Amino acid sequence: MKNALLGAQMLFVAFGALVLVPILTGLDANVALFTAGLGTLIFQVITKRTVPVFLASSFAFIPAIIYGVNQWGIPSTMCGLFAAGVLYALLSALVAIRGNDIIHRLLPPVVVGPVIVVIGLGLAPVAVNMALGKTGDGAAVLVPMNQALMVAIPALITTILVATAGHGLLRLLPVMAGLVVGYVISLFLGIVDFSGVANAAWFAMPNFVTPEWNWEAVLYILPVAIAPAVEHVGDMVAISNTANKDYLEKPGLKKTLLGDGLATSAAALLGGPPNTTYSEVTGAVALTKAFNPVIMTWAAGFAILLSFIGKTGALLASIPVPVMGGIMTLLFGTICTVGIGTMTKAKVDLTDSRNMVIVAITLVFGLGGMFLQIGTFQLQGIALSALVAILLNLVLPKTKAV
Repeated sequence: MKNALLGAQMLFVAFGALVLVPILTGLDANVALFTAGLGTLIFQVITKRTVPVFLASSFAFIPAIIYGVNQWGIPSTMCGLFAAGVLYALLSALVAIRGNDIIHRLLPPVVVGPVIVVIGLGLAPVAVNMALGKTGDGAAVLVPMNQALMVAIPALITTILVATAGHGLLRLLPVMAGLVVGYVISLFLGIVDFSGVANAAWFAMPNFVTPEWNWEAVLYILPVAIAPAVEHVGDMVAISNTANKDYLEKPGLKKTLLGDGLATSAAALLGGPPNTTYSEVTGAVALTKAFNPVIMTWAAGFAILLSFIGKTGALLASIPVPVMGGIMTLLFGTICTVGIGTMTKAKVDLTDSRNMVIVAITLVFGLGGMFLQIGTFQLQGIALSALVAILLNLVLPKTKAV
């Protein structure tokens, strides 16, 4: 019973960020819950239930999913996300052959850092538009600006305060706190539409979607998976330090990467966002000392059960745009600072001409609208900047020591 209660607590900690991805990207929240639970169970099978983690979607995938859904639709986007899972599996095989250090040699901080910055800042206009009560592209007004700001600003302030001044378990719930405050204010302003909740069934099958083959989606999303793959290594180090066990050695990075990859591909087969290791749960594990992986099995089970409650997704879909916009202004900026922190922590010397070129070209290509087009295929944004960063790192000569 204790493990079951702790499992429910873990799901509660992860819930706000877990459902944020499908809400922002147009995917089904119930499917996301189901695939997060399924992905966690798959991860546990691969790692022989040795690592206390719960899997859900990395925020780094948000821009790519939004672009993919708008450009090609959900089935084609799922094809690209399935391929992202395959990339994780290939990286797992590479680690098995060459050892853990190959990830850092192939994808050093000077490559990953600026790509994460592009991921964070690429959707900054979307966050601002939604905070102002508009659609993400700014084409239509959904909520009058005055009302929108009355919701977005308190949601943002709450998220900031909980993240910086919260104590104990509360500090792990900044997104959830922001959502609740924004939603309550929206209720008072009368901008919440409950019609979807009223019409939804209590028990319903999640709206699963199967992938549809699309080469463009594959080539666009594959490079995006690089950043979460590198973040996975950091997550494994963090959870190892928390539990005082070396999970990079046992079950090993090759197993944890493979677990993430299979979980991501399995989610894509059903229409869910990609599944990767989850920092919120890592923090909860550190706080509660809940090192038993069985707790995560319970959390996965609860997520799967919750996914069959039809009103869950309908209630989440009723969250007004300004609530999400307020939280996103912090979220996307935070992703950007993670990229900067990646370079800072690794002491990347930006006075070095080689490093400066890699970072500069990556940022301008990713944020400036550069694109390459061959026939009907177009490569741009995060995908283009990631590929350029990798190629520059491979071909530019190392700076010789003076």
